Order: sequence, then C-alpha cells, then structure tokens
Amino acid sequence: MRILITGASGLLGINLALEFAQGRLSLDNKLGYGEHTVFGVVNKHSLATDLFQVIQADLLGEGALERVLKETRPDWVIHCAALAIVDDCETHPDLAQRLNAELPGKLAKLVARGGARLVHVSTDAVFDGQRGDYSEEDAPNPLSVYARTKLAGERAVLENNPEAIVARTNIYGWSLSGKRSLAEWFIYNLQAGKQVMGFTDVYFCPLLVNDLAGIMFKMFRAEANGLYHVVSRECISKYEFGVALARKFNLDEKLITPSSVEAAGLKAARSPRLTLRSDRLAKLLGEPLPGLSSGLERFSTLYQQGYPQKLMDMERRD
Repeated sequence: MRILITGASGLLGINLALEFAQGRLSLDNKLGYGEHTVFGVVNKHSLATDLFQVIQADLLGEGALERVLKETRPDWVIHCAALAIVDDCETHPDLAQRLNAELPGKLAKLVARGGARLVHVSTDAVFDGQRGDYSEEDAPNPLSVYARTKLAGERAVLENNPEAIVARTNIYGWSLSGKRSLAEWFIYNLQAGKQVMGFTDVYFCPLLVNDLAGIMFKMFRAEANGLYHVVSRECISKYEFGVALARKFNLDEKLITPSSVEAAGLKAARSPRLTLRSDRLAKLLGEPLPGLSSGLERFSTLYQQGYPQKLMDMERRD
C-alpha cells in the first residue's frame, strides 16, 4: 500500500509514519501485510530519515494538495495536519479555521475524486464535557476555537467524501520535541524533580499513538466509513494518569499535586469530562480497543528501547 500521512512531524503523524513504514504491524499475522511505501508531508520541520519519504509542502499553498496527491498516488491518506495547540488556536483563529476546517474539506474532495481512502483525525474536544460517556450519536458542543474548527473539519470531510473515516481520538506518546504529549510532560518534569499539577476534574480516555496505527489499518480492512470514537476503552482523570505514569517509570508521584483545571489559568476553555464510548468501533473490529495498562506498558517499553531519543535525532536542525 502507498500511504500518505500529512502532519508527519507532529506527535501523531511521525508515529503513524514509523509504525507503517517499519512494518511493525506485519508482526501481527492476523493483519497479514508487510511494509508499506509511506510518504510523510511536513511544512516547517524537516526530518532526517530514510524510513519513509519526506515531502516538504505548505498544504495551504495554491495547488499544494493537488501536487502532493499527484506525486504520491496514495491508496490511503491519513490526515493528521492541524493547528493542534489549543491556546494557539485562540490566538490565531483565522489560521485555525483554514487548517482545521477548510483544508480537511478540500482534501476530502480531492481524495474522493482520486479513488483513495481517507482517515481524518479529529478530537474528543468537540464535546463540552458536561456529562461524559458520549457516543457518536451525541450532539457536539465545542467550547474553544480549536474544538469548533475541528468539528467544522469533521463535517466538511463527510460532506465532501461520505466514504471517509473521521476518527475522534485523544492520544499520548513520544514526539520529536519531547513536548507534544501530556505523558511526556509528566515524565520529564518528574524526572527533573519538579512539582506539577494533575487535574482531578478533567477526565479522558488516552490512547497510545502507536496503537492507533494498528486500529486504523483494521478500519481500512473492514471498509469502515463515517464517524468513530477511537480511544482507550478505559477512562481516567489527568491526575490519575500522571500517577499511573509515575508508578510505571518509578518516579515520585508525590510531586503531582491534585488540582482543578480552573487553577491553571489556561487561555481556552477545557471540557471536564471527555469520556467517550467506543462500542461502535469495537463491534466493527470484533474486539475491544486497547486499555490503559497495555498502552502504558508499551509506552514504557519504547522508552527502554531508546525510542524517544531516536525520534529526537530525526529532527533536522539546519
């Protein structure tokens, strides 16, 4: 398969590109496939790697999407590129609109015209988090610029390409900079002996990004389309998540201060209870989604194997 991944320097994109390019998923005989030809699109961040082909492109530029699709001729497109830092979206709402809402719709139309399959990655933040336990049928109520533009992107994708998959998720993992996921933030601060806050009133269902690649592959093979919640089958507060990480990495959990999100002084509003149901996807796949313990175990194993440093070494600094 020829797989095109946008946003390949981000937390999501880089890990998906490596999972597919290195054929790790082929170790699962049930999936029955080997390595893929992977193309990773980056904008400002160059990558030093020969594991997949890096394409430099500003996807907002005139004709850029058309050129990239023509050059790569993908069978699958996984759209990860976005303005994903929540508070940055509050500062730059016009850019958030272009990247998170308008670009996905345009890409969906082009992909449908070319005959490839598309996965568009969205977020659990489209809900206001007042009650939790949301299914795909529940009405979203986004609280921030980020959430509103991501919801608009979902709708544009499905309007322009009804056969596309829209995957709402909440991920953690290792990144190029070491600063892109909540898990990294906890680990590196605790390793430095720093006191940190852990929100006791914000709940989520964190999924290890490396596990997401295998799930996406199974969704493609099952010829899925439409909206799915792609999250861990278990949910937890951010404080409890930090404590679980501290215990897994033998760090001092007492450095994590239980606190309320209101005390953090964040620019954008956060949804307190983003617990999502994944029944629909579990039924499609015929198996439950990964839980917290297996994700944390793999996250720890990657660390022991030196995976975070390997990622950081890929970031080209010209």
